[in-house]
Amino acid sequence: MEQGTPILRTSGLNVYYGPIPVINDVTMDMETNKITAIIGPSGSGKSTLLRCFNRMNDLIPSFRMSGQVLFAGQDVYADDVDPTEIRYQIGMVFQRPNPFPKSIFDNVAFGPRVNGFKGDLNALVEQSIRRAALWDEVKDRLKESALSLSGGQQQRLCIARALAVEPTIILMDEPCSALDPISTQAIEELMRELSNEYSIVIVTHNMQQAARVSDYTAFLTPKDDKVSELIEFGETRQIFTNPRDERTEAYITGRFG
Repeated sequence: MEQGTPILRTSGLNVYYGPIPVINDVTMDMETNKITAIIGPSGSGKSTLLRCFNRMNDLIPSFRMSGQVLFAGQDVYADDVDPTEIRYQIGMVFQRPNPFPKSIFDNVAFGPRVNGFKGDLNALVEQSIRRAALWDEVKDRLKESALSLSGGQQQRLCIARALAVEPTIILMDEPCSALDPISTQAIEELMRELSNEYSIVIVTHNMQQAARVSDYTAFLTPKDDKVSELIEFGETRQIFTNPRDERTEAYITGRFG
């Protein structure tokens, strides 16, 4: 898909937990090979919105939604769509590093093995770890437990694990919130590098991080302290220097949230 065209699009997206509405009427386009940041106060539904994109919310019994989520023009909630396949195409990196209690190699090889990968697994694992900017640190430790790695290394390993199944989009749910500043900088630099090949959507509570790494920013906040709405969406530079909505300006300048 060419640059400048949406790889992911939401149209009139509404989310409910049981009878309770939590997100109302979100419509936005996320472009190919760009980083989109979703910001907003705690409890504004940022992670819920992110998990709509690859159907992770399906695992919550009370979840239901209306509207559309389109991936490369295909409705990911259509009856004939396999949620597991969507999750391979739209990978997820979570808030806290969650490596499997396996070797470093087996963590990265896990997804391809499940998928029945028939190629050179050693080469795929190396390529994925290299893309996650971790190879030089672990190339002589591939048989060691992934749990022996530092927090920042574990998070990059989780990114390598996501890359190994060759996704199109990578979702990141506050991927640096449990990391120290040096590890955070490494992940941010990695995100910028990966955006040459992948489209990335990141949820972050860190305004400086959103301003540093993203091309586009979506601001989500509850209306009347109840249902969250998309207040503003646009290029990050515009959102942070010349927001169109006073609520956006109040949030990014720290007057609320």
